[in-house]
Amino acid sequence: MYGVVALFDERTEQIIKNIWTELREKSISFYADEVVDRKPHLTLASYHKLDKVRFTDQLNEFYENKPEIDIMFNSIGSFFNTGILFFTPNVTKELIEFHENFHRHFKQFNDNPKSMYLPGKWVPHCTLANRLSPDKLVEAYKHCLYRYDTIVGKIKEIGVIEIVSKNNAPMIYSKSLKPNQ
Repeated sequence: MYGVVALFDERTEQIIKNIWTELREKSISFYADEVVDRKPHLTLASYHKLDKVRFTDQLNEFYENKPEIDIMFNSIGSFFNTGILFFTPNVTKELIEFHENFHRHFKQFNDNPKSMYLPGKWVPHCTLANRLSPDKLVEAYKHCLYRYDTIVGKIKEIGVIEIVSKNNAPMIYSKSLKPNQ
């Protein structure tokens, strides 16, 4: 299995990693430790199988001159019956077009018509904690709700992860976006 992820600027990444650390230190969530070298991200797409060489060649070409995307997180949420807590970015026209353009260009690779990452189904989010009991979800929510102001950052890079096992999902390719002038 593979995922295509949008990665953040260093400051935004560090804020989210700090939250992961705080939740771990309070024994609320160990999400950050579940996968080696996990990075904060928005998942753009997932695939069961992937021709890695062909896909990464096309990814490199497609994103060669694409600019970084501004992103702002100012809300926190959860999916029904999941125990997931996440920050959700403002869903701007720029973010939706970024996502839709990706799927339009890479539609030949889509091998999962029920993927929750497809346009029209996608709920952009950055996971803070996962698989929480109802009590731990409330605890995590309370910790995060008033702790942070709006987080303003950028999507600076697109990465491809390969889910090798439950605890191992290495980044097998990444492409930096063009800095805004």
